[in-house]
Amino acid sequence: MKLQILELTTIPEMLAQIETMRFLYPNLTVEKYEAYLSEMVPRNYIQIGVFEEEQCVGITGCWTATKLWTGKYLEIDNFVVDPGQRSKGIGKLLTDYIEQKALDSDCSSIVLDAFTGNFAAHRFYYNQGYGPKGFHFVKILDETKLTH
Repeated sequence: MKLQILELTTIPEMLAQIETMRFLYPNLTVEKYEAYLSEMVPRNYIQIGVFEEEQCVGITGCWTATKLWTGKYLEIDNFVVDPGQRSKGIGKLLTDYIEQKALDSDCSSIVLDAFTGNFAAHRFYYNQGYGPKGFHFVKILDETKLTH
Protein backbone atom coordinates (compact mmCIF):
# COMPACT_ATOMS: atom_id res chain seq x y z
CA MET A 1 0.00 0.00 0.00
CA LYS A 2 1.71 3.21 -1.21
CA LEU A 3 0.38 6.20 0.70
CA GLN A 4 0.87 9.89 -0.01
CA ILE A 5 0.19 12.76 2.41
CA LEU A 6 -1.10 15.99 0.92
CA GLU A 7 -2.02 19.31 2.51
CA LEU A 8 -5.35 20.61 1.24
CA THR A 9 -5.48 24.38 1.44
CA THR A 10 -8.33 25.35 -0.88
CA ILE A 11 -12.05 24.83 -0.50
CA PRO A 12 -12.37 22.90 -3.81
CA GLU A 13 -9.61 20.48 -2.69
CA MET A 14 -11.44 19.93 0.60
CA LEU A 15 -14.88 19.57 -0.98
CA ALA A 16 -13.51 16.86 -3.27
CA GLN A 17 -12.92 14.70 -0.15
CA ILE A 18 -16.42 15.01 1.30
CA GLU A 19 -17.04 11.26 1.08
CA THR A 20 -14.19 10.60 3.51
CA MET A 21 -15.47 13.32 5.86
CA ARG A 22 -18.90 11.68 5.70
CA PHE A 23 -17.54 8.66 7.59
CA LEU A 24 -17.54 11.07 10.55
CA TYR A 25 -20.56 13.18 9.55
CA PRO A 26 -22.87 11.00 7.39
CA ASN A 27 -25.46 13.76 6.87
CA LEU A 28 -22.98 16.47 5.86
CA THR A 29 -24.27 18.22 2.75
CA VAL A 30 -22.02 19.82 0.17
CA GLU A 31 -23.77 23.14 0.84
CA LYS A 32 -23.18 23.05 4.60
CA TYR A 33 -19.61 21.80 4.17
CA GLU A 34 -18.80 24.60 1.73
CA ALA A 35 -20.43 27.23 3.95
CA TYR A 36 -18.45 26.10 7.00
CA LEU A 37 -15.19 25.85 5.05
CA SER A 38 -15.78 29.37 3.73
CA GLU A 39 -15.64 30.57 7.33
CA MET A 40 -12.84 28.25 8.47
CA VAL A 41 -10.25 28.50 5.67
CA PRO A 42 -9.71 32.28 6.09
CA ARG A 43 -9.04 31.55 9.78
CA ASN A 44 -6.00 29.37 9.10
CA TYR A 45 -7.81 26.02 8.63
CA ILE A 46 -6.25 23.39 6.38
CA GLN A 47 -6.78 19.68 5.89
CA ILE A 48 -4.23 16.93 5.66
CA GLY A 49 -5.21 13.91 3.60
CA VAL A 50 -3.70 10.48 3.23
CA PHE A 51 -4.20 9.13 -0.26
CA GLU A 52 -3.80 5.68 -1.73
CA GLU A 53 -3.49 6.53 -5.42
CA GLU A 54 -6.45 8.92 -5.96
CA GLN A 55 -8.50 7.60 -3.02
CA CYS A 56 -8.55 9.57 0.24
CA VAL A 57 -8.27 6.99 3.05
CA GLY A 58 -7.78 9.40 5.96
CA ILE A 59 -8.20 13.09 6.57
CA THR A 60 -8.00 15.63 9.34
CA GLY A 61 -8.41 19.33 9.62
CA CYS A 62 -6.06 21.45 11.68
CA TRP A 63 -5.28 25.03 12.49
CA THR A 64 -2.96 27.01 14.69
CA ALA A 65 -3.98 29.63 17.20
CA THR A 66 -2.76 31.15 20.45
CA LYS A 67 -4.17 30.99 23.97
CA LEU A 68 -2.85 32.54 27.16
CA TRP A 69 -2.29 29.21 28.92
CA THR A 70 -0.47 27.47 26.07
CA GLY A 71 0.83 30.11 23.70
CA LYS A 72 0.77 28.98 20.08
CA TYR A 73 -0.81 25.55 19.60
CA LEU A 74 -2.05 23.36 16.78
CA GLU A 75 -5.59 21.99 16.99
CA ILE A 76 -6.67 18.76 15.29
CA ASP A 77 -10.26 18.97 14.08
CA ASN A 78 -12.38 16.29 12.37
CA PHE A 79 -9.91 13.37 12.34
CA VAL A 80 -11.25 10.44 10.32
CA VAL A 81 -9.91 7.27 8.73
CA ASP A 82 -11.98 5.23 6.28
CA PRO A 83 -13.43 2.40 8.43
CA GLY A 84 -12.30 -0.17 5.86
CA GLN A 85 -8.72 1.12 6.13
CA ARG A 86 -8.34 1.28 9.93
CA SER A 87 -5.54 -0.50 11.80
CA LYS A 88 -3.19 0.00 8.85
CA GLY A 89 -1.17 2.89 10.33
CA ILE A 90 -3.02 5.68 8.51
CA GLY A 91 -4.00 7.47 11.73
CA LYS A 92 -0.43 7.30 13.00
CA LEU A 93 0.81 8.74 9.68
CA LEU A 94 -1.55 11.67 10.22
CA THR A 95 -0.61 12.29 13.85
CA ASP A 96 3.12 12.01 13.07
CA TYR A 97 2.73 14.51 10.23
CA ILE A 98 0.75 16.87 12.45
CA GLU A 99 3.33 16.64 15.22
CA GLN A 100 6.11 17.63 12.82
CA LYS A 101 3.94 20.44 11.46
CA ALA A 102 3.35 21.71 15.02
CA LEU A 103 7.08 21.58 15.78
CA ASP A 104 7.90 23.37 12.51
CA SER A 105 5.30 26.04 13.41
CA ASP A 106 6.89 26.56 16.87
CA CYS A 107 3.77 25.33 18.71
CA SER A 108 3.92 24.43 22.39
CA SER A 109 1.32 21.69 22.07
CA ILE A 110 -1.30 19.90 20.02
CA VAL A 111 -4.91 19.83 21.20
CA LEU A 112 -8.05 18.02 20.07
CA ASP A 113 -11.53 17.06 21.19
CA ALA A 114 -12.83 13.49 21.20
CA PHE A 115 -16.44 12.79 22.11
CA THR A 116 -16.78 11.22 25.55
CA GLY A 117 -18.26 7.97 24.23
CA ASN A 118 -15.69 7.46 21.45
CA PHE A 119 -13.53 4.95 23.31
CA ALA A 120 -11.72 3.76 20.17
CA ALA A 121 -10.54 7.34 19.56
CA HIS A 122 -9.49 7.70 23.20
CA ARG A 123 -7.39 4.53 22.97
CA PHE A 124 -5.83 5.70 19.70
CA TYR A 125 -4.89 9.13 21.08
CA TYR A 126 -3.51 7.69 24.32
CA ASN A 127 -1.34 5.38 22.20
CA GLN A 128 -0.05 8.43 20.29
CA GLY A 129 1.00 10.19 23.52
CA TYR A 130 -2.04 12.43 24.02
CA GLY A 131 -3.82 12.73 27.35
CA PRO A 132 -6.71 14.69 28.83
CA LYS A 133 -5.90 18.08 30.30
CA GLY A 134 -9.40 19.21 31.24
CA PHE A 135 -13.03 19.16 30.23
CA HIS A 136 -14.42 20.79 27.11
CA PHE A 137 -17.82 22.04 28.23
CA VAL A 138 -20.54 22.66 25.66
CA LYS A 139 -23.93 24.31 25.93
CA ILE A 140 -25.99 23.59 22.81
CA LEU A 141 -28.04 26.65 21.86
CA ASP A 142 -29.63 25.37 18.65
CA GLU A 143 -29.53 21.65 17.95
CA THR A 144 -30.69 22.16 14.34
CA LYS A 145 -27.43 23.91 13.48
CA LEU A 146 -25.27 20.92 14.46
CA THR A 147 -23.74 18.66 11.84
CA HIS A 148 -23.32 15.69 14.17
